[in-house]
Amino acid sequence: MSSRHFLTLLDFSPEELKQLIQRASELRSMTRKGEIYEPFKNKVLGMIFEKSSTRTRVSFESAMIQSGGGAIFLSPRDTQLGRGEPVADSAKVLSRMVDIIMIRTFEHEKLETFARNSQVPVINALTDSYHPCQLLADMQTYQEHRGDIAGKTVSWIGDGNNMCHSYINAARQFDFNLSIACPAGFEPNAQLVDKNKDRITLFRDPREAVEQSDLVVTDVWASMGQESEQKNRANAFSNYQVNSQLMSLANQDALFMHCLPAHRGEEVSEELMEKPDSVVWDEAENRLHAQKALMEMLLGTWKP
Repeated sequence: MSSRHFLTLLDFSPEELKQLIQRASELRSMTRKGEIYEPFKNKVLGMIFEKSSTRTRVSFESAMIQSGGGAIFLSPRDTQLGRGEPVADSAKVLSRMVDIIMIRTFEHEKLETFARNSQVPVINALTDSYHPCQLLADMQTYQEHRGDIAGKTVSWIGDGNNMCHSYINAARQFDFNLSIACPAGFEPNAQLVDKNKDRITLFRDPREAVEQSDLVVTDVWASMGQESEQKNRANAFSNYQVNSQLMSLANQDALFMHCLPAHRGEEVSEELMEKPDSVVWDEAENRLHAQKALMEMLLGTWKP
């Protein structure tokens, strides 16, 4: 039987995603209570990083250790992948030695090639096209603070990047409406927008995009690999900062989220990040719990 993978949110059904989010909250509660729970005993996670990370590495590695398993960190400097070994060959070998693999890389096609050749589940820990693990944490955080997101309005402010693409998929899978505000030339993938046009509205003015919004989300203006574009992007996005003034146009109980790291004073203001009721830190922590739940489902150690 072929392994199941998690490359985008579309790899799970809406019902499975709801169950996963609920399970993630249960695991968070168990962790807070100090309960010992080791479903991954004698299991090994292979972690392939071609892009640097803080939250992704620590959350996945901690998830395995806390759950009784182990994790192996693999970077291009330490493996034959960095010396030109074909992706398919690496997948065939590594998947015979570990139980599950997560990959953080650039091209989404490389991830897909790896998954096709793997005997074990493969998780997308970020590509240039999608970042589905972050969306699991975001949806868990909204559920814990405001309840079901179905029927709500979410506003994406900024670049039409991998996070924006995953929010488009989330709008479909979690049944919410998505308003996207971005400058000309920085729109999300046109085909993806067209496939989900019944749920998406594009804006140029972020003030219009956040009206009657229940959740406002942003990300850095220049992602990894775009550092040379920083100055031009800063000019293009200069009117797209999320701050208290912009949030005041959303619904009174609207939440603000950011996948981090944040460039304070650019895409988000210092004062908004430091608000006492900010959920950004819960959002970051929930990467740990959501990924535990995801790996439980992929490894079959927990079934709804």
